This record gives sequence, structure tokens and C-alpha cells, in this order.
Amino acid sequence: MPESTAPQVSSFSATFTPAHLKFINAKLEKLSPEKIIEWAMISLPGLIQTTAFGPTGLVILDMINRIHIDNQSAANSGYNTRRHPVPLIFIDTLYHFQETLDLAQRVQDHYNIPLKVYKPLNCETTADFESQYGQQLWETDDLSYDYLVKVEPGRRAYQELGAQAVISGRRRSQKGDRAHLDILEIESGTGLLKLNPLATWSFQQVWTYLRAYQVPFNALLDQGYRSIGDWHSTKPASNPDDERSGRWEGKQKSECGLHVDYFKMRAEFQATQKKKQALLASREAAAAAAVAPAVQA
Repeated sequence: MPESTAPQVSSFSATFTPAHLKFINAKLEKLSPEKIIEWAMISLPGLIQTTAFGPTGLVILDMINRIHIDNQSAANSGYNTRRHPVPLIFIDTLYHFQETLDLAQRVQDHYNIPLKVYKPLNCETTADFESQYGQQLWETDDLSYDYLVKVEPGRRAYQELGAQAVISGRRRSQKGDRAHLDILEIESGTGLLKLNPLATWSFQQVWTYLRAYQVPFNALLDQGYRSIGDWHSTKPASNPDDERSGRWEGKQKSECGLHVDYFKMRAEFQATQKKKQALLASREAAAAAAVAPAVQA
């Protein structure tokens, strides 16, 4: 059973009381996304960005790059001007669209930034994954699929990189569980800080920025896609007023697991695996019992 060491509660986030967090969010609400990001780059240790190269994540990446360039000429800025200041993480589920993988390379070339790629544990290819867990695991065991291809690799990345704060591309206009996002959150259990600098933006604002600053974007956006995940669970948006309406069609879910309770999801995954192992053992025992009389005869 794949299992990385459980993430520790961030000692930095432990300094944020609910009142302190509320105060900070009230201040951040008045700032532009660029100013929020600049504040985070200065104030939050262990800051990283995770992205699947969705529109919002690309805007954030471009803003970070522009802030970095602006500070290269500033004396005593406190920035390391020799490298991109915020590590960029891409979780390769092994089921991304080819357009997404092509974009990942274009982004690296455009911004001259190294991409830290994390895949399901001990898997390099789709064939590796399916040899261990079978085909279409997202249909037969959706929870285990999300844990194996997204949650576990993400937590492994956070641990290896010493992440204490993560920049995400979630926005309130994406509705569902995201409708009431704070700009700065503390993840329950792990204590990880999550920053949503574009929480107040609409998709149109994101799209306008991409065009205005000539940011590389996924070719699927020109085909009616708005929120892009794995190829098997993503379609063009069916509702123009709900950009995530093309995700998980026919299923009662709105998140992949990266933004839900980690410890609860891990416990559910472990329980599912134990049930599968018990069922397999039971079937093997039954098969052996059926063969025994024939052998004795």
C-alpha cells in the first residue's frame, strides 16, 4: 500500500489565531492579487505553488514572474534573484490531456523555470499504474484513485520541499465548495497555509489577463473547456455560468481530494484497501477449499 510519511502540522501556521487570520484576510481583501502574492513571497516561509496549468494558476505564475523581475533591480530586496522565487509543482496523474503536458513544457521554456513533477508512488507510466491497480480505477474506486494519483503525490511534494504555505488557483466564482473561500486559509489537521490570491476574480478577468500579457495557456480553452483535469473526467463546460460544469459529469463531487481533509481521506483509503485485501484473502481461501476435496480424491 503506497504511503508517504504523514505531514506534520506547520509550526508557522500555529502562530495564526482565528482572530489573527480574520484580521489578515480583511486586509488582503483590499489588495490586488499582485500585492497579495508579493506579501506572501515576503511573509510566508516555505511558500510553493501547485498547478495543473489551469487558467488561474497560469495567471498566478505570470504574476510571480513579474514581481520577481521587478525586484531583481531593487537594492536589498531580500529576494534570491538567481532563481524563480516560488517552487512550482505539477502533479502528473498519468491521465492528463496531451495538451496539458505540452503546455507544461511551453511554460518551462517561456519562464525558464524548473518544474518539480510528482507522480503516483513507484509509477512512471500509465501502464505502471494500471498493472498495480487495474484499468479505470476512477470508475471502480474513485476515492482510491484520487488518493493515489493526486493526494499522496501532493503530500509527498509538500514534505520533500518543506512546504508550509501553498498557493492555489481556486476562486469563489468557481462555485461549489469554493464559493466562500478566504484568501488565506489554514488546512484542518495538517496546519498547512493555503493562499488563494485570485479568490475574488471571475473567469473573464482571468481570461482577459491571459490575453493581455500573452501568457501561454491550454489549447483546450479554445474548444470550450474551462476547468481542465484528467481526460476521462473532463469535458467542455456544459453551463456557461459554471466553469467547472465539465468536471466529473454525473458524479456528486466538486473536488479531487487536494482541498479536502487529508487525514480523513487517507483513513478512508486505508480502510478501502483493507477491505479489498480481506475480500481477496477470502476468495483465495474459498478457492483453496474447493480444490482440496478434488486433490484428496
